[in-house]
Amino acid sequence: MGKVFVIDIAKCHGCYDCQIACKDEHVDNDWSPYAKPQPDTGHFWLKLCEFERGTTPKVKVTYIPRICMHCDNAPCIAACPVGAIVKRPDGLVLIDPEKCNGCRKCIPACPYGAIYFNDKLNIAQKCTGCAHLVDGKDPHVKTPRCVEVCPFDAIKFGEEEELKDLIAKAETLNPEFESKRPFAVSTSENKYKPRVYYLNLPRPFIAGAVYDPDIDECIEGAKVTAVDTETGKTYEAVTDEFGDFWLKDLEWNHTYTIKIEKEGYSPWTLNGVKTDKDVNLGDIALLRKGKT
Repeated sequence: MGKVFVIDIAKCHGCYDCQIACKDEHVDNDWSPYAKPQPDTGHFWLKLCEFERGTTPKVKVTYIPRICMHCDNAPCIAACPVGAIVKRPDGLVLIDPEKCNGCRKCIPACPYGAIYFNDKLNIAQKCTGCAHLVDGKDPHVKTPRCVEVCPFDAIKFGEEEELKDLIAKAETLNPEFESKRPFAVSTSENKYKPRVYYLNLPRPFIAGAVYDPDIDECIEGAKVTAVDTETGKTYEAVTDEFGDFWLKDLEWNHTYTIKIEKEGYSPWTLNGVKTDKDVNLGDIALLRKGKT
């Protein structure tokens, strides 16, 4: 079965401890035969990606730790002409620093952009899953450093069988992560078969604020409904004391009809709202009945 990572995005608060710990473990440290030292700059074997979503004032920030996906069907292995990249029986994919000839063919082959080139050593490098720690080279640490230091328990590492309940609720990132949108997930079998799983990857939101233009006051308690025009699924929210509403956990790249209702006011409807990104509808004036 092998080792897997399970990363819970809902628990990640962007403290950057994981990224710093990766640097601390690998910069200037030679863990041969697992890896030569990581350069001081330019490499992020674990990179905490930060995404600002929506527009002011309806803004959220999402953090997604990214590492080598340790794919079961890793294209970097096939691309290496000298057999320097191997998958271990426990699932971790390693680049042998002694065999690597610096041809760089593995770098474009990786669909996740997880492989870096060390100009000084003339070798390709990436996340090793801290295989040296997993193998017990440090008697005090048996897990990857990113897992050890996370104060929110957002990153888990272990046997696939032990984490199967979490994996059943998780998703894998597709290569579209970089090229299309930051939260692309597999809608079918991911052909690369990553061994890094993600819980609570963000879904799009539609937000806004409702007010009464006659008295220039926020409207609390208005019912806001979004209907998915493709599936018919309905999402609901109620405006708060500031007139704000958030329709959350929608589907990416779907189209919605938005309706706002409040007793004593004429309904407000907007068609064709597409969630190719998070949407802020801004301030919405709800007119009292009889007004035009």
